[in-house]
Amino acid sequence: MNRHVVLAALGVRIAIALLTRTFFQPDEYFQSLEVAHHLVFGYGHLTWEWLTPQPIRSILYPALNVPVYYALKVLRLDGTEWLIWGPKILHGAIAALTDIWLCRLTKQVIGERYVLIALLLSLTSLFHGLALSRSLSNSAETSLTTVALSYFPWDTHASGWRRSFRVSLSVAAVACAVRPTNAVLWVYMVAFLAWRHRKEPKRILAVAADVALIGSVALGALCTLDSLYYGKLTFTPLNFLRTNLSSISLFYGSSPWHYYLSQGVVVLATIVLPFSLHGIFISATSGGTPAARSLLGLVLWTITIYSLAGHKEWRFIHPLLPILHIFAARSIVDVYHRKQATRSHGTKKRAPRPAKLPISRAHLALVLLNIPPLLYLMFAHGRAQIDAIHVLRALPAARVRSAGFLMPCHSTPWHAYLHTPAWAAPGRVWALGCEPPLAGDAGAYGDQTDVFYAAPAAYLRTRFPRTVDRAFPPSPNPFTPPGSPRPDASARDWKHEWPEYVVAFGALLREPGVAEVLAERGYRVVWHGEGGWEGDARRRGGVVVMKVE
Repeated sequence: MNRHVVLAALGVRIAIALLTRTFFQPDEYFQSLEVAHHLVFGYGHLTWEWLTPQPIRSILYPALNVPVYYALKVLRLDGTEWLIWGPKILHGAIAALTDIWLCRLTKQVIGERYVLIALLLSLTSLFHGLALSRSLSNSAETSLTTVALSYFPWDTHASGWRRSFRVSLSVAAVACAVRPTNAVLWVYMVAFLAWRHRKEPKRILAVAADVALIGSVALGALCTLDSLYYGKLTFTPLNFLRTNLSSISLFYGSSPWHYYLSQGVVVLATIVLPFSLHGIFISATSGGTPAARSLLGLVLWTITIYSLAGHKEWRFIHPLLPILHIFAARSIVDVYHRKQATRSHGTKKRAPRPAKLPISRAHLALVLLNIPPLLYLMFAHGRAQIDAIHVLRALPAARVRSAGFLMPCHSTPWHAYLHTPAWAAPGRVWALGCEPPLAGDAGAYGDQTDVFYAAPAAYLRTRFPRTVDRAFPPSPNPFTPPGSPRPDASARDWKHEWPEYVVAFGALLREPGVAEVLAERGYRVVWHGEGGWEGDARRRGGVVVMKVE
């Protein structure tokens, strides 16, 4: 492994992780940091996935943060910024695995001379910069998939192919434990390997034996780990599959079948998409290597299977982005050498010395255009949602008697950032919920966030007292308990006390009657964080923190 590549990858990914000040996805906090914080410190908000009778999340991925939190607890540094920096450094290091092992994978699949450009594309990738260093299971899945593919025996007749396959399969098993849907990729890869050995029954049996052994060990270890965490026999992959095949997944939105082709791949690859498509064309024709064509098959297979699901998100196909970078590197380097050869032939001069970075200036400038929007996504877009938490965190705990977040559910980090035990008391610091209907028909169901935004002023008048109790008692029932089955419409007895602080998006104050209700109760804006462009109208206008005067 090239030492300079390792240091560059670690430096870039950890720097991005530490410098990022913005919000991207709720899962970054509520399916990772919040769970680990709850495990180590005894408090934190667990969502329905962890509290349903048949939990669908494995503790494996959140547990990566446990040593960091535990060390901070023992060293009594959990009250410092290290509580936030520690996990960022960890996930930045995990993200670097993608860049490091992409170099090995590129060399295995298309050759040594494409490695530097593939690395450049990876390090300057807009989507990698946005998501790879965050504490998202999809990001770890991307890194683990890249590592596993780099050890896959692309040359099935080389000596030591079975040892390589075992290493690849072992890493893939961890990736599948982190994200069960990753198994879709490995069904294809195992089938591909078996097909390559179709005339050698002994080798097919060897592949089947390795899959059975490593798969059984991985599933057994995962079941043991999760059963210990939940205190009962728990097999999260099966629960995850059952839940996502039900209507619950559609509660979070559905997209057309072409979503990954028309949006997903475009958002992932951004500027390098034309190069990726050209590299795919080269690989699909006589200019491609067998390994490259196999990777192309993996991309097509994965997108096809994922497209069958109703609920789709860009990050679900994040593990395919390193493969798209390999195809793009093939295009960029081949075009560069073709132009160099043409220029040399036309002038009848000696061929120029090989460039350290085989990419034209125009292509390099185009690739570097990813950096300005990345800086915006790191420092501006959604920053107010993070800064509002820091505003509350900076206040002495004894001075914050209660706070309510009147915004779409999971719009900010929670106890893993606030880290104040007194605020973990029921009803002390609360946010609107969005629990899915775990029982009954989801068609006409509306969660608390839906009910609130349907008529926010009416919600404030009917579910809050007419006057503010200056003792600021905890709210008796501010949200539906996570993991509850579908509540009957008449039984939604959400009840609030007016909190000392209200946190909301600025757009809420423009809703008819809302500003007037809050002003009548004595609320005044004490902090306003500007927001960037938002597609969701509810999240516009930045974030405001209001306090009763």
